[in-house]
Amino acid sequence: QLVESGGGLVQAGGSHRLSCAASGRTFTNYVAGWFRQAPGKEREFVAAINWNGGITWYADSVKGRFTISRDNAKNTVYLQMNSPKPEDTAVYYCAAKRSALEVRIGAKYDYWGQGTQVTVSS
Repeated sequence: QLVESGGGLVQAGGSHRLSCAASGRTFTNYVAGWFRQAPGKEREFVAAINWNGGITWYADSVKGRFTISRDNAKNTVYLQMNSPKPEDTAVYYCAAKRSALEVRIGAKYDYWGQGTQVTVSS
């Protein structure tokens, strides 16, 4: 089970961190990803991280502003959002899968959280 937290109202240009805690099983050996879905839009890839944090992937829209990280001792993955923009407003989901292939494709993930709303105000 994956549970996101940290959503809420965020000031544009500020910083904010989302967390995703895993329970019920260890996700140490899994790729973890963040996706988001804005109203009226399809779910899109945001970022992903391999099992030991040595490899990360980002969507072009967030590269240089968001940072994904993980603490395997805590079974938790984070998404640090720096300089968020109003267009980053969405429900953010974390997900996990074993393979490090096709990490940008949501359908390839096996486990999903329930999502957390992030609203960026200008």
